[in-house]
Amino acid sequence: MKALITGASSGLGRDMARVLAGYGIDLIIVARRKDRLEELRQELRDRVAVTVICMDLADEMNCSLLYERVKEEDIDILINNAGFGMAGEFIHGDLDRELQMINTNIKALHILTKLFLKDFVHRDYGYILNVASAAAFLSGPLMATYYATKAYVRNFTLALRKEMQKANAHVYISALCPGPVQTEFSEVAQVKFALRGKSSMEVAKMAVDGMLGQKAQIIPGGLMKAAYVCCKLMPLFVLSEASYHIQKRKE
Repeated sequence: MKALITGASSGLGRDMARVLAGYGIDLIIVARRKDRLEELRQELRDRVAVTVICMDLADEMNCSLLYERVKEEDIDILINNAGFGMAGEFIHGDLDRELQMINTNIKALHILTKLFLKDFVHRDYGYILNVASAAAFLSGPLMATYYATKAYVRNFTLALRKEMQKANAHVYISALCPGPVQTEFSEVAQVKFALRGKSSMEVAKMAVDGMLGQKAQIIPGGLMKAAYVCCKLMPLFVLSEASYHIQKRKE
């Protein structure tokens, strides 16, 4: 088998590559930082074949170029992990940075899912893991754009999964919705989590196993599963108020 992972230079993407390599799955790893990708390739090359592609997927054209470059590689697994967040009041946020976030978190994921899903359906086999977040369960005052992008990812993924089920296709699409994870995310987003969070490797293992186990939604940890249930039961105004205070504590 062969997997393509975006955002593979650090955090969850890097650790999911390690998990997949442990299962003997060849890799195509994609990110902006070539030095980080090369370090990962050197680490994993004795176990599996690793191809490095340095590319910024915030550029829509690069998403199509990436697909054209690898479409003959018989990829079995697509992991859309590339993404980032930023915190602060919406009216004070940098518009260009917000649009870059939308391009990375939503548009790149949408394009790659569209292109690879067509191939997977034609072949009647494949796995897609789209990395959302527990943020997808809430509105996100003080991180409004980021929360909205992850809600898109989750709802988009679950909708496509149902389409695949109705078509009796052997293509399995999963949404990963973790809570806080110990990665570089908090530094980029300039937030400090109230909870320490799970290790990146722990979440990566749950993510890969959940995907291969054909789960629709992967929520690592009992606390996050309980939070998800609470989100389904609480009134909207309570959730919005709670979300605001959670975000305020991160500043």
